[in-house]
Amino acid sequence: MGMQSDNERTEPQALARADGSRPGAPGKPAARYGTPWRRFAHNRLTQVSAALLTVFVVTSLVTLPFSLRWYNVQELDKAVRHTPAFSPVVSYGHYVQRVTGRSGPGLSAQAEACGSVAHRASSWFGHDDLGRSLFYRVLPGFLVSLGIGLAAAGIAVVIGATWGAVAALTGGRVDLLMMRIVDVIYGLPYILMVILLKIALTRPLTALFAGHTKYADMVILFLAIGGVSWLTMARVIRGQVLSLRSQPFVEAARASGAGSVYILRQHVLPNLVGPIITYAALVIPQAVLQESFLSFLGIGVQQPTPSLGRLAADGVEAVNTFVGYWWLITFPCAILVLTLIALNFIGDGLRDAFDPKSSEAMLV
Repeated sequence: MGMQSDNERTEPQALARADGSRPGAPGKPAARYGTPWRRFAHNRLTQVSAALLTVFVVTSLVTLPFSLRWYNVQELDKAVRHTPAFSPVVSYGHYVQRVTGRSGPGLSAQAEACGSVAHRASSWFGHDDLGRSLFYRVLPGFLVSLGIGLAAAGIAVVIGATWGAVAALTGGRVDLLMMRIVDVIYGLPYILMVILLKIALTRPLTALFAGHTKYADMVILFLAIGGVSWLTMARVIRGQVLSLRSQPFVEAARASGAGSVYILRQHVLPNLVGPIITYAALVIPQAVLQESFLSFLGIGVQQPTPSLGRLAADGVEAVNTFVGYWWLITFPCAILVLTLIALNFIGDGLRDAFDPKSSEAMLV
């Protein structure tokens, strides 16, 4: 009489699972324990970091037309190491002439309003020792550093994933030889490799870009950073592929006569998306920091092209015991620190979302 059937006892648990909650922990939303992208989207730190990074990127892109025209304009007679201010140092007519290449009336109302805002913004971060607007040097410098970091991370992911997957799937002496090459490159000093690559590639790349050394320097920089950062990626992917080789679906494909390339493309790579995305997100801040470090040492981005590391190096030179030009180092370093923190939080969020052993991922 008082006995309940099995269906009646299990019905609340079935309803709880259908609602997306764990048994014994009602009220947990499905989105928190759903797909990896949902777990990533519901991470508060990654939301704030992504919003901050988006603000930096959008601001840099919106002001890029003014930055490209104004980042190297020198106002030696009016704005040499002028402190940050909301009131412009140079006159508006002079500013419009330098940016647009013409003087006098004739601008549209929209261009007039946009130019007025851009004119005031030119003094927000102060000016350097050549009278150049630091605001219009920091913003393109951020894009240069982020672009080099993204390009270097892309190179590292492509080379590392391909190298590690081929070594693990081939096995035998080929695997042994490929991984010994990785070990040898690991043992070489990082700075020495960057310098050697810079010496070897400067002349041909400068000729390729018709004598534009600033483009050659940036290409050499992300090639050098990406050419060294793939080593850890190769080891990580090799370990993942060795684990996947023993899985039943890979053994079944091999037994059916499938080749290594087919197995890699159809069965292995789809299971490596999570580790590849996670490692790529962690390589980007590392590459940005390496670019800033190399530019700070003087072997990265060269003047007058701005980057966060190059601007920080210029700021250090301007700080002395007599007069402290604090804004020359404060703003570039602040943007660099905030960018690295945001990128690291995004990388941690991706790692937590795609790692099947993470605590939240196991609560499905």
